[in-house]
Amino acid sequence: MPRVRIGPALPDRTALAVEIARLRDLDIAQLRSRWHIVFGRRPPRHLPRHLLFRTLAYRLQADRFGDLDDASRRLLDGSGSPEKAGQNAANLVRHIADVRPGTSLSREWNGRFERVAVLAEGFAWNGKTYRSLSQVALAITGTRWNGPRFFGLRDNPSRGSAA
Repeated sequence: MPRVRIGPALPDRTALAVEIARLRDLDIAQLRSRWHIVFGRRPPRHLPRHLLFRTLAYRLQADRFGDLDDASRRLLDGSGSPEKAGQNAANLVRHIADVRPGTSLSREWNGRFERVAVLAEGFAWNGKTYRSLSQVALAITGTRWNGPRFFGLRDNPSRGSAA
């Protein structure tokens, strides 16, 4: 005789939507009071109303549908602060955008030496002007490439450089 495992009942999405709608109608003092009930401590004083609401709404959903799995938590924990992530992105853009008009980029592809000239209005290759390096890489290879990576302007960052 086969065994059947019966899981928990699915949460009622309508009731959850109504509860979140009720949160939306609360003023900031009522949201702070609700926070204290849900989390067992007072909310940070600097937290504005919209973040109080969003955090409480997330907690309601997580309680009903389940919170993040361990892999997602580790990913988010390792991503650092938003300021650090923004700085890392800015550094990456700075590294990619360091090509000036007059620069010549070259790459060997399928035994042919390809040379691209950087212009103020784009990139010149084989007598034609392209708006992006990715378009040049597509014209050379026939497949989509990240243009800066194709020409060696953007390498995979080493694991130690993400400080």
